[in-house]
Amino acid sequence: MKKHCLLFVFFLLTVPTHAQDFGLSFSYFIPKNGYFSAPVSPFSMRGLGVDLSRWFAIETGATLYRVTGLGLKDLPFEYKGPIAGANFTLFVPAELVLMIHAGSMEIDLKGGCFFFYAFDQHLNYGHLDRAIRTYEGWSVANAAAKFKTYPGWGYHAGTELTFPVVRQFGASLEVNYLLGQAKFPISGSYTGGNTAIETRTFNFADARMDFSGLEISIGVFYQTGRTAMRRKRR
Repeated sequence: MKKHCLLFVFFLLTVPTHAQDFGLSFSYFIPKNGYFSAPVSPFSMRGLGVDLSRWFAIETGATLYRVTGLGLKDLPFEYKGPIAGANFTLFVPAELVLMIHAGSMEIDLKGGCFFFYAFDQHLNYGHLDRAIRTYEGWSVANAAAKFKTYPGWGYHAGTELTFPVVRQFGASLEVNYLLGQAKFPISGSYTGGNTAIETRTFNFADARMDFSGLEISIGVFYQTGRTAMRRKRR
C-alpha cells in the first residue's frame, strides 16, 4: 500500500492540473501528542486536480509546515509528549473527492493518502529526559542522542465546505484527520539515577515519528467566472 500511495501522489503531481479560482488560505495542523503547527507562508498550494465528472475529482497540492513538536511511537515505553522537536515538514496529499452541490454551496467529502518529509529536525531533550526518568524510575536523567529522518506516508479523510461571501468572492473551511508515520530511529546514552549515578546506552531502532492529528484550513478566494466553485489555488 505504501508504494501505491507514493505512485498515486507522483501521478497527481505530473498530470496536467488546473485552478480556476485563486485565493489565500491558512492550514494548521494539531498533531496527536505534539504542538500546534502552522504553515510557512506562502508555500501552500492545495486543491489542484482534475474533475472526473460533476460529482468526482482527484486533487493534490503541497503545504510546508513549521512543526514545533511531534510524538514518537514504537518506543519501549509510552510517553504522551513531543520527543521529536521542531522541524519543517513538506506535506503532499493525494485524494479522491466527492462533490455534493447544495445551491450556491458545495460540500466535498475527501479521502486518500499523503506523503510527508521532515527536515532541519531537532530533538526535544526536555521531553526525552522526562520520558527516560519515568521509564527508569529515576529522579534525574540527561540524554545525548542522535537520530535519522526518513520520508513518511499515511492516510487521511475529511470534508470541505465552500460557499460564496460576496460577488466573485468565496470562502472555504476544510477539516482533515491525518494518520501517518515515518521511521525515526534514535540512539545514544543517558546518565542519571536516584542516589547513585550511572550511564546507559540505548538504541530505539523501531521508533517512528507519529504524524497523526487534525488539519484545519480556512481560505478566501476569488472566482474567475466558473459557476461551480472548484479548484482553489491557495
